[in-house]
Amino acid sequence: MTAAGREADRREASPPPQPKKSDLPTRLLVSAVGIPLGFLVVWSGGWVLLLTLLFLAVVGTHEVLGFARARGVQPFAALALPAAGLLLLSTILSGGTVQGWSYPALGIVTGSALLALAAAVFLRGPEGNPLAAAAVTVLAPLYVAVPLAFGWFLRHHPAADWSAPGWAGTGLVLLPIIATWLGDTTAYFGGRAMGRRKLLPSVSPAKTVEGAFCGLGGAVAGALLVVGVFFPLMGGAEPLSLGAAAVLGLIIGAVAQVGDLAESALKREAGIKDSGSILPGHGGVLDRFDAILFTLPLTWLLLPFFLANGL
Repeated sequence: MTAAGREADRREASPPPQPKKSDLPTRLLVSAVGIPLGFLVVWSGGWVLLLTLLFLAVVGTHEVLGFARARGVQPFAALALPAAGLLLLSTILSGGTVQGWSYPALGIVTGSALLALAAAVFLRGPEGNPLAAAAVTVLAPLYVAVPLAFGWFLRHHPAADWSAPGWAGTGLVLLPIIATWLGDTTAYFGGRAMGRRKLLPSVSPAKTVEGAFCGLGGAVAGALLVVGVFFPLMGGAEPLSLGAAAVLGLIIGAVAQVGDLAESALKREAGIKDSGSILPGHGGVLDRFDAILFTLPLTWLLLPFFLANGL
């Protein structure tokens, strides 16, 4: 029998390829459990919220270090992971303000940077990528832990005084989270249904321009939902108008997509699909919270503008 004939027989004997199983049911199941659990964590505040943020910060930082290792860089986990934890724990010393937190945070970051450089000198040497090792060690907690700390500061924001007892700050935390995730969901389904033009194929081949616009609309809808429905249910006067919510939602939607693309770029450089596997169907912490890392501090920064102008 010829080689071509043997190859034909092999193909006929081989079982037909199985269609790839969709992870959408798993994603929906995890979301069905995670959304009410996340709401409970935000509403509870205090140590429940702080320890949850700390856990996300440490796991997310570990995932960033994994990106570097995939490229042959060996950062110092023994410095980066404690720094991430300390950045969150130090928020309890702040009195609920970023100003009060800035001093311990600056000390943690500066100390980590100096220790990382010293470790690079003695443990890596010139041949061990010392600059990259030290840089990733400092960048990882800055990228993950610092933005997550703003979840704590939104929960204790002065504008939270308007809300009913037990709900202080809950709505201000949920505003960027719901706007971001609803924007992400509408971008996903909108892109699948209508996507034609690639948004940035070198970074994320699946994302489309049409999906991005759907995501902006979803983020606006999410912000309006929180301000127009959730805030009134909590009792008290709303701190933001519906017009301000729409503008803020639009900005959140745009910046969220930058956060999503930023993580996609890091994963693409590392040559990996997911940052981790802690969330079945979703991947790692960064896969689910990449955009939130951008929109939590953004919301904290923009709130004074809207509140000061009575918007």
